[in-house]
Amino acid sequence: MNQEKLLLIPGPTPVHPRILNALSQPTISHVSPIHVAELKEALANLKNIVFCQKGEPFIVAGAGTLAMEMALLNSVTKGERVLVLSQGFFGQRMEKIAQSFGLDCDLLQSEEGKAVEPEVLRNRIFQKNYTAVVATHVDTATGICVPVLEYSKIISESESFFILDGVCATGGIEERMDDWGVDIILTAAQKCFGVPPGLAVLVVSERVMKKRERMDTIPAYYADLLNWLPVMKDPSKYFSTPCVNEIRAFNEGTKIMLEEGMEKRFARHTKVAKIIRGELLDLGFSFVPEASYLADTLSVVCYPEGIEDVAFRKTLADYGVIVAGGLGNSAGKVFRIGHMGNLSSSQVYFALEALKKTLASLGYSGILRSNIRTTEAKFDAVRNKRIKK
Repeated sequence: MNQEKLLLIPGPTPVHPRILNALSQPTISHVSPIHVAELKEALANLKNIVFCQKGEPFIVAGAGTLAMEMALLNSVTKGERVLVLSQGFFGQRMEKIAQSFGLDCDLLQSEEGKAVEPEVLRNRIFQKNYTAVVATHVDTATGICVPVLEYSKIISESESFFILDGVCATGGIEERMDDWGVDIILTAAQKCFGVPPGLAVLVVSERVMKKRERMDTIPAYYADLLNWLPVMKDPSKYFSTPCVNEIRAFNEGTKIMLEEGMEKRFARHTKVAKIIRGELLDLGFSFVPEASYLADTLSVVCYPEGIEDVAFRKTLADYGVIVAGGLGNSAGKVFRIGHMGNLSSSQVYFALEALKKTLASLGYSGILRSNIRTTEAKFDAVRNKRIKK
């Protein structure tokens, strides 16, 4: 049997024992009272996680890409125009999704290492009548985090919907749907929620739901919110068989998040990100995003001279830690390390020790500049805030 390794890719993320236990329970009927209660609780918890009181939550079997499709198809129709703010691979994917359904789409691409500047958005948004503006909160390929609140203030001056792709942010970085005027937050189970993959997750504003009701038809059946709405209102109703075990696990994940407290959870993600990046900087690594755009949920890390990508990631895996390679043009030049979800301090220690062993095995001299004990000291304040098992 292969030894279990610590998964520090940008999702899926390590799964807490409570979630694994929930996932492993016997499968039950999708119309049983137990499932009905669990889905209702998960939906209510989801709204609290994104600070939304008025919107409609949706939890559907699928992945983040399905959530992206659902967000677009239920808010924009042919003849209307979408503005996509992109800082990398997944902003460009949203453009491709729009184009595949024949929606008019403009892409506003950021400069390398940056997000689209708010003033650039302001100069563009009033040039055309955009039905929706889409932004990826954290692009998983580039590690760039956008200024969501600043975007929302500008978008609120228009009639446009604000769609936020929170796949690599929701539950780890602050998102206040009602206060910030976000119309759709879309995400997935396997990132900051710390649940195995399998669910597309959305919270949709009243404004978008009213728009969907006015639309005659959309080019979708499974992805049509109106087909799912009766089930979300009353989970005993049937549209398509839900992932009962996955929903049970997701519900447990939301309970863990709310037990920790969202403000404390956001602060923990910030602290862990700073600690990991501090160690990497001491070792001579650097990062793709400029400092003001670094995300608290993952880091896209540039290698120092003399370190080769494949050898580094393979050796690190041998020491028990899995990280991801670069996407697109960054392949072979960077590695991507996730530090989100229910990651514990002991897992961070283990990862940093494995990183040092890897560099030593590869003959890298920069290992002498860093001291793991400084990292341990930084974690003292975190030790007493562990999630209850």
